Amino acid sequence: MTRLDCTVTTCLHNSDERCCKQAIIVDGSDAKDTYETCCGSFDENREGAFKNVFRTPENRLEIDCEAVNCVYNRDRHCEAERIGIIGDGASEAGHTECATFLMR
Repeated sequence: MTRLDCTVTTCLHNSDERCCKQAIIVDGSDAKDTYETCCGSFDENREGAFKNVFRTPENRLEIDCEAVNCVYNRDRHCEAERIGIIGDGASEAGHTECATFLMR
């Protein structure tokens, strides 16, 4: 499993810059650069009204990856030791990106 650092503090699943989901998906099937990727699991935490009290942040999680042009993509799964999802202030998935994406 991959270590995920996430600075998308506007996401419903973010707690202390870690994700509370067990798995996420990175989108960007035609991506050739980081800005063409995004976290497909992003859900906006509107006005900070919801705090995830049922789950604790995960240190490592499964990452399904549609960015097939990435060197870390193996059969649509991320094999990077560590990745970063960025996009602080994001209000939709398209405002996020996988900062670890590296073109083959």
